[in-house]
Amino acid sequence: MKTINIGLLGFGTVGGGTVQILQETLGEIERRLGASIAVKIIAVRDLNKPRAVSTGEIPLTDQPAEVVNHPEVDIVVELMGGTGLAKTLLEQAIENGKHIVTANKALIAEHGNELFAKAQAKGVHIFYEAAVAGGIPIIKALREGLAANQIEWVAGIINGTGNYILTEMKKPGADFASVLKVAQELGYAEADPTFDVEGIDAAHKLTILASIAFGIPLNFEKVYTEGISKITAEDIQFAEQMGYQIKHLGVASRTEAGFSLRVHPTLVKNEVLIANVNGVMNAVMAYGNHVGPTLYYGPGAGAGPTASAVVADIIDCVRASESQLPVPPLGYLTLSEEAEVVEIESVASAFYLRFFAKDHAGVLAKVSAILAEQGISIEKLHQEPCESKPEDATVVMLTDVVPESAMNAALAELANLSEVDGEIQRIRIGQFDAE
Repeated sequence: MKTINIGLLGFGTVGGGTVQILQETLGEIERRLGASIAVKIIAVRDLNKPRAVSTGEIPLTDQPAEVVNHPEVDIVVELMGGTGLAKTLLEQAIENGKHIVTANKALIAEHGNELFAKAQAKGVHIFYEAAVAGGIPIIKALREGLAANQIEWVAGIINGTGNYILTEMKKPGADFASVLKVAQELGYAEADPTFDVEGIDAAHKLTILASIAFGIPLNFEKVYTEGISKITAEDIQFAEQMGYQIKHLGVASRTEAGFSLRVHPTLVKNEVLIANVNGVMNAVMAYGNHVGPTLYYGPGAGAGPTASAVVADIIDCVRASESQLPVPPLGYLTLSEEAEVVEIESVASAFYLRFFAKDHAGVLAKVSAILAEQGISIEKLHQEPCESKPEDATVVMLTDVVPESAMNAALAELANLSEVDGEIQRIRIGQFDAE
């Protein structure tokens, strides 16, 4: 039986999980693949650090270049993260004719166009299923399972930390700051949670999903990104009263003007399955013109789920190396280089608005008039007294679908009303049941 040698760059949570799966499941893998997989060398930061997973006779090195230059390594598995040293090492591995498996979403989103071109020129493959949604095989589903379809839109909960925070904020007395602290204590959020709560991590993943779905180059710098740090428990409660859940979604869709790529809090109707995905779980919806809506659900992080995707990629990489017609990394032999990514201002959406207004006669009439000037209709309206501001009322409304530019213009005028007190909360409403 042929043996394929792999070299690991990084031996943290996912690296340890990868070695453990290979140790425990090798017989099953050999039956599926018809070949054996052996770990030849592992690069680590600290040679003296205790390991949660036994490496047996596998040599360790603190010089990662030894992995990419090792003459017997067939596949380099990059699990170290970052976009600096990791990029340099993978470029060297490609130059050396080695295939790549990576879980590095930032590297793929920001430098994938360049890396894929280098790999194609050298005749090697790059696999990256573990970079998006952990154990959910969403890359394979979009790239291969839905290959008979034109994908109209993709929408996903693709960051477990943000989903956990929004889920926990439903509990009485919870707020963003307190839930974030608990998430950090549990290890769901980093000490600096910016990448998770401000949507950068999700934007990396959405960049990849959009490119596969639409056959366009990776466009991370064009993703509109908005976080969840301004979402309040009151917003979540009002949304629930109106039949919605607030989710932090990555959404990529086709529009008449081009492609829309955006990450932001979104009201999702309770009837839509993704509205009921809670805790640290991930889920991705994709709409194909023939199959209709599909949903992919599962754990988005952790040693087992992510390492499962890594090992599956290793298996696919071995198969691809033996094939004369391997699947292209983004699913298309040629990408739509002329594809236009539209600005958020031209994207149409319904909106949730919440603000404080003076509890006087005629105030809502002024608000309605300003919205009407921009062609915005109010679909639902809720008003109740404000305990913290006795002279004010809390006003919550849902609007019809309008361009973002019209809503921006209306909000600017509303903010100038003397009867409107403080900042106006604006959250977009997903239209997944109607698209």
